[in-house]
Amino acid sequence: MEKSKNLAFQTGSSIVVEKCQVCDNPNLEPVLFLGYLPPVNALNPVGERPHEQPSYPAQLLYCLKCHLVQLGLIVDPKILFPFSYPYTSSTTKILRDNFAELYRECNTIVDLTRDDLIIDIGSNDGNLLSNFKDNHRVLGITPEEIGKIATARGIPTIINYFTRDVALKVNSEYGKAKIITATNVFAHIENINDIVDSILELLAEDGMFISESHYLLSLIETLQYDTIYHEHLRYYSLHSLQYLLEMHGLEIIHAKKIPTHGGSIRVYAARKGKYPVKSTVAVLLEEEKNTVLDKKNLLEFKKDVVISKLKLHSLLLDIKKKGWRIYGIGAPSRASTLINYVGIDDGIVDYVMEIKGSHKIDKYIPGTLIPVVEESRLFEDQPEYALLFSWHIADELAPKLREKGFKGKFIVPLPQPRILE
Repeated sequence: MEKSKNLAFQTGSSIVVEKCQVCDNPNLEPVLFLGYLPPVNALNPVGERPHEQPSYPAQLLYCLKCHLVQLGLIVDPKILFPFSYPYTSSTTKILRDNFAELYRECNTIVDLTRDDLIIDIGSNDGNLLSNFKDNHRVLGITPEEIGKIATARGIPTIINYFTRDVALKVNSEYGKAKIITATNVFAHIENINDIVDSILELLAEDGMFISESHYLLSLIETLQYDTIYHEHLRYYSLHSLQYLLEMHGLEIIHAKKIPTHGGSIRVYAARKGKYPVKSTVAVLLEEEKNTVLDKKNLLEFKKDVVISKLKLHSLLLDIKKKGWRIYGIGAPSRASTLINYVGIDDGIVDYVMEIKGSHKIDKYIPGTLIPVVEESRLFEDQPEYALLFSWHIADELAPKLREKGFKGKFIVPLPQPRILE
């Protein structure tokens, strides 16, 4: 496929999107603007004096042609995914369970042998490939130093960004892959048409490409504005994924909603005609049709986001007027967007808790002077309220914190702010 031209124009280390990232359509409609947000992993050490830091506009745009919802700015990936990137997927139980389930499902769809090669793009610490490594050949590709953890676990890992040159090198040294996965990364990489072409360079003729991404339908239905940040360049629906993959001769043969990250979509795609298409594809396309294909729903989403923000402001105001303390629970990337968009500072939230061993402890939440501290502080100080930034797992998280001894109340910020006693 000919490389996409005139997609955007450069400004400093960022690229302003002028045409759709998938189909080059210049008619992009604004949906929502969250202001200027810092990179979600720009965490400065506690005690460091505030200094000038970059922030970037976060605006959602909608393509009328392929129905892709996308960010209007592409930030240099070296800023967003530095060598010292702090995220490790193996620390999250829902992801460990999800990847174990993915492995089981793969074996019902693809006939795998011990000699088959499984490649994971954006492999992080090897969480996904750990399920395959004892029965198949595996290879991870990730740009972060965390890839060394995977190597130590017996998972060969190339520490580099996934590019065509890397794909050609892997092809020459390892051969074709029966399965290529890209989970929570397929929406993060710029020049997506080049990426799909590079995946095809590595994929066996009967190979399967599996992607997992934040799902647009879940984002809209549960007002997940906190998942909008610069790492996420695209917010896929099945319609927009189908358009992208069919441009490259790939056919979606299975699709399903999965619970990770508050609602994601897993898609299996192969070269056209290689596998029977499951009924799940038509069912999901029909389910999302009225929401995804109608711009009016996106405008309604904008209105609902603003109202939700104001309701959270009101709830926090009522609590602070009484002199009560609020501690945050969890510092996932989405917390940075919520905190900065809503306008929460260290006068509102005293601390944010992270589990022992987190790379984020003793750092400030991006764009603020709210310190991240070890979780035991919650039980020692017993603040009156705990604000759940990982609100999408509130039903699982709150009982665990209660069992550990927290006596206060919980604030669930989304989709509509509420108190859990």
